[in-house]
Amino acid sequence: MKRARRAAPGPLPVLGLLLLGALPGLWTVLLRRESAAQPEPEPRPPAEPPPGRWGWGRSPAARGEPGGGEQKTFRTLLAVPAAVAGREERGGEGRFAAAGSPPPAAAAASPVERGIFWSRELEEQVPPGFAAEEAAAWLSAARAARVASLERGSCGRSSNRLARLSDGSRACVRYGINPEQIQGEVLSYHLAGVLGMQERLPPMALALVEARGRQWEPVREELRGSHWAEGAVVSMTRWVDNLTAVVAPAPWGAEAGAGRRLQPLSAGELGGLPSSQLVELVQWSDLILFDYLTANFDRLVSNLFSLQWDPRVMHRATSNLLRAPDGGLVFMDNEAGLVHGYRLLAMWDPYNEPLLRSVCIFREGTARRVAELHRRRSAATELRRRYRAREPLWARLGFLSERQAELLQARIDFVHRHIAHCRAQAAML
Repeated sequence: MKRARRAAPGPLPVLGLLLLGALPGLWTVLLRRESAAQPEPEPRPPAEPPPGRWGWGRSPAARGEPGGGEQKTFRTLLAVPAAVAGREERGGEGRFAAAGSPPPAAAAASPVERGIFWSRELEEQVPPGFAAEEAAAWLSAARAARVASLERGSCGRSSNRLARLSDGSRACVRYGINPEQIQGEVLSYHLAGVLGMQERLPPMALALVEARGRQWEPVREELRGSHWAEGAVVSMTRWVDNLTAVVAPAPWGAEAGAGRRLQPLSAGELGGLPSSQLVELVQWSDLILFDYLTANFDRLVSNLFSLQWDPRVMHRATSNLLRAPDGGLVFMDNEAGLVHGYRLLAMWDPYNEPLLRSVCIFREGTARRVAELHRRRSAATELRRRYRAREPLWARLGFLSERQAELLQARIDFVHRHIAHCRAQAAML
């Protein structure tokens, strides 16, 4: 007996099986199409610790960047915010741009603009000093006043005197060991005016010592005991109350090595400094530039020189620099500048020049004036014009010699090249 054979499956069941096997692939395609039609959520930037005080974030060492563990020189310290700000502005290069998010708002408060200039906001915080109108009023009154008394002490050398004037004000009267000291004092004062930083110097005028003259007649007896020569030219500088000593800030607080190089800083980035310290650094940048131009060795340079026998001298008061109650620095006693300083360049420039090179952030107005004096080659001309216009006794002391005028222009040119060098360095960061 024959078994009945099982019938072969028809075409429809086979097709159904094929469709069932293809369902997972079709489902995947549909899901991909659906997800493609919807906007993809924006990826979150990687987690970062909160930025620093000025919005510059962590140090290079913390970010794993090269050089982060090294100590910084003063120039490097001041260049840090410019470098970071430059990367953010170019876009796609800084860590904020790479993270896909804009820089934090705090970055706008950077104390440095365009790599080498103190910000306008920071400069506006600098105490005003001696306003031009106030200085002119005091000078006019002091020249017309009579000297009511002369007192020893309080004004430096034993040959100097504190004068009480008939209008009630007081002035330090400086009698130079030789005339070039008074000449250097008055020319430094007017060079500060040419550079736009005269508000940092107390008003000063020249006076002619005449025991029988109207101005000095009330103190004729005191003049005899002073050993001042009849007809000598002295300087009268406005007395300012409540001034205090100034210790050099951290960038210049120590020095080591036979090359007299400033020690690298161990402090953090510039953004970690409080506003009061930044405001002081603005004034120090002008001071160091001014002392280089005048070759003044009787301020910070003398402290640096003294390190060879006094290792703690930089922790003591800076010579001829005082602070007003509002925080403004007062550049005192500039008689070592220009005339006397130019005779001793070989001795003191090994200190003055490294100090200048340690500064790569400037007040924009100061840099602009230096550039103009460089372009016109008019440093001595501008100084002479101002000196003759504002000092009635200018002819008694005369002006710079031709050689001294050339040295002044050469130092202006050197400062201009240094500023250009700082600008080029900032552009590469």
